Amino acid sequence: NGWSVMDLKVSDMPRSIIVLFIAAAAGLLSGCDVDPVSGNKRLMLLSPEDEAKLGKAYAPQIEKELGGRIPDENLQSYVNQIGQRMARVCHHPEFSYSYTAVQDPMINAFAVPGGHIFITRGLLEKLDSEAELASVLGHETGHIVAQHTAAAISRDTVMTALIVAAGVGGGARGAGSADFIASCLSLQYSRDDESEADAAGLSYMAQAGYDPNGMIETMRVLQKIQTEKPIEFFSTHPNPETRIADIEDRIQRRFANVGQLKTGKTDYQEHVLAVLK
Repeated sequence: NGWSVMDLKVSDMPRSIIVLFIAAAAGLLSGCDVDPVSGNKRLMLLSPEDEAKLGKAYAPQIEKELGGRIPDENLQSYVNQIGQRMARVCHHPEFSYSYTAVQDPMINAFAVPGGHIFITRGLLEKLDSEAELASVLGHETGHIVAQHTAAAISRDTVMTALIVAAGVGGGARGAGSADFIASCLSLQYSRDDESEADAAGLSYMAQAGYDPNGMIETMRVLQKIQTEKPIEFFSTHPNPETRIADIEDRIQRRFANVGQLKTGKTDYQEHVLAVLK
């Protein structure tokens, strides 16, 4: 299967980081693959197996960093159920996905390597329907499927070095683990990544039976809040100037004749908003 960054050991760190930097600069690493969503080639040092190891090692700590799970299993089941509907129709349904609602009051959502998706209490409180929730979870699933986080790590030699320093192979207890977690939570996607995740999310939510206009409503809600006070979502998910127009155009071209799809305002009120009051 070729060489993998996950094969590096902490004891080899100084030498291995130097080798990694040189190899990355020379383009010698065996990490070129094709994005399953866009079809474009990109640098990818992490295999799906590597991502699964990263997720297993770090997702519990990231969940803790985000305030832990919201302590209501009915709400968690509801969020995960909507997410799994996205996962079943995505480009890689064979991957394992988990969708967790966390206590953090910030308005944001995160896609962690290995299929771990977190949505914050702050964002849940601002949404108004099941379709809007599906749009967020579909969008984050798009980031996972397209391996945007892994691709960003592959492009960032500092983050790659932190993986080595953290000693992922032996668990997330290495000296670099806290830095790596902080980097994951502050990692900024590119505008191309955002557009790609929007397109994937629209497709997933419509295939799963949700009104794709829920994504437009979500963006309008977030943009309205942004005009009043900068929110965390746009610090990690750059907002292209034409984003809503692009989403509307995709809906018109691809989903204009799909018929009546679910919005789910009543269900969302019952399973989420009533619980979070």
